[in-house]
Amino acid sequence: MDLSELGAFLRSRRSRIRPADVGLPTGPRRRVPGLRRDEIATLAGASVDYYTELERGRGAQPSAQMLSALARALRLDHDERDHLFHLGGRPVPPPHGALAHVQPAMLDLLGRLTGTPAQIITDLHETLVQNPLAVALLGRHPTSGGFETSFAYRWFTDPAARAIYPPEDHAHQSAAFAADLRAAVGRRGRDRHSDAMVAALRRESPEFAGLWDTGDVAVRRRDSKRIIHRELGVIEIDCLTLLSEDGRQRLLWFAPRPGTRAVEQLRLLDVIGTQDLTADHAVDG
Repeated sequence: MDLSELGAFLRSRRSRIRPADVGLPTGPRRRVPGLRRDEIATLAGASVDYYTELERGRGAQPSAQMLSALARALRLDHDERDHLFHLGGRPVPPPHGALAHVQPAMLDLLGRLTGTPAQIITDLHETLVQNPLAVALLGRHPTSGGFETSFAYRWFTDPAARAIYPPEDHAHQSAAFAADLRAAVGRRGRDRHSDAMVAALRRESPEFAGLWDTGDVAVRRRDSKRIIHRELGVIEIDCLTLLSEDGRQRLLWFAPRPGTRAVEQLRLLDVIGTQDLTADHAVDG
């Protein structure tokens, strides 16, 4: 670990980012090239004091979660992200799970969807990053590691994860998740992580085991949903998907279904935000 070099690297990456690159306004009194320290801290979910100490080469060793958040806030590519982890004295995360590296191009698109609930997930439905409206609509994704970062896994193993959908929609969602996971596992060439997730699901969920044994396969590119929101009631939306080039990451955004109250409901959601939201689980698509 080299905190001095880490601080210098953070400063150099911060200075090259324009406010417009991350959806921030360019004010007339901006005195520094790139972003300010407080802006990076906000984007990474850190306190300004903590981030300032990191740039000064001081303070405690940053966690792997913080390094991942900084890599996303600074729009680092794969090589830069790996270098950041080396300087921070942490192992480079595997290409799956909650610490997976989000492609900068997808983060750029997510940052431009300020008026639409949107988030980035892996092909195994592991939530990587959400915009504020997605948190308000779906709940904040878990920060713990393991298979629980995947909403598809929680769908079959945690009954509370289903509360956001009307009960009559559960069978459709279950079939869609199982078929989509089969497509992802096949595309990955049966890697250890996806194999282990499927094995755990087969052990823990007879429903999943039965659906898996049908052999159905279908990539989930678009779907219509009814989301139950505590304050706004049932919101009818279309879930749209943009896949990364390798198919391992997806940008999801949620558009109001034409002819429904969803346009007004999502407008109100932007006002309500997360102030009255009590759900602990996130859905993805």
